[in-house]
Amino acid sequence: MCGRFTLATPDQDLAVQFNLPEIPDLQPRYNIAPTQPVAVVRISKAGSDRELAMVHWGLIPFWADDPGIGARMINARAETAAEKPAFRAAFRRRRCLVPADGFYEWQKQNGGPKQPYYIRMADGKAFAFAGLWERWKGPDDTVIDSCTLLTTQPNDLVRLLHNRMPVILRPQDYELWLDPAVEDAAVLSPLLTPYSPQGMDAYPVSRWVNKPQHEGPDCIEPLPGAEA
Repeated sequence: MCGRFTLATPDQDLAVQFNLPEIPDLQPRYNIAPTQPVAVVRISKAGSDRELAMVHWGLIPFWADDPGIGARMINARAETAAEKPAFRAAFRRRRCLVPADGFYEWQKQNGGPKQPYYIRMADGKAFAFAGLWERWKGPDDTVIDSCTLLTTQPNDLVRLLHNRMPVILRPQDYELWLDPAVEDAAVLSPLLTPYSPQGMDAYPVSRWVNKPQHEGPDCIEPLPGAEA
């Protein structure tokens, strides 16, 4: 699964990398956690341009009676999302990019607490998770937009830490993934494979990051003796 990630890339760089019509105004985040607001890139309501929106992390199906169900929907397995009742409508029509510049996984230790690792691109640049978003309307007309991150089998780097990893899309695949006219899972599924470990790196960080309320660059500081 993917339960924490970072996004501290400058706004101007995000606008260029994700072809946004406007420069976003985001605060650097080093410990984004489930149920918090996250930035997603999606096709605007007009259906032509991309837009950056802040949505709730934890997808709330449009048919849900209780929005609290979203807390259990932070990830969706890429292998089955197109068929699962909670995700299939969003998979067909409401796909999004979730910008990030790194994520965390926790490695099991013999007889001790799990060790958090920070995983990123070796060049430090931002990338995009494959996401789905949904709009939920409550009986009192409350509207909540929410999202989930797709996960897949780990690549050779992440496999040392965890048995799943988030789907990271190649930039050349962004357009296809966002295209609302494409609904065929057979066309989209080939995009949802493990990202190549080439050009990625990982290093251990302090267990300070374990608590979601902890924020700031200290979260991604390598442990003494570890190379970043």
